[in-house]
Amino acid sequence: MKIEHEENARVFKALCDPNRQMIIEMLQDGEKCACKILEELNIVQSTLSHHMKILCDSGLVDSSRVGKETHYSLNKQGFCNAKKILDELFSKVK
Repeated sequence: MKIEHEENARVFKALCDPNRQMIIEMLQDGEKCACKILEELNIVQSTLSHHMKILCDSGLVDSSRVGKETHYSLNKQGFCNAKKILDELFSKVK
């Protein structure tokens, strides 16, 4: 499998989970700390960590440390890349 296909699959994996879709919606309003995301989703820390790793690995979300807290934000370039993947796939549909 080409590396490009593996990278594309990471994007689709990130988008195929309802919790991750809700996290993306929350981040559309701007950067949020993990504690706020935990409150809104009502999930445990380990589950959030799992989802955030997948989102960050896909390039759709960035993380940064602010003191003891981790803050997350959307990566616009990551979403541009996701759109490009879909546009390329769609252009080959007959």
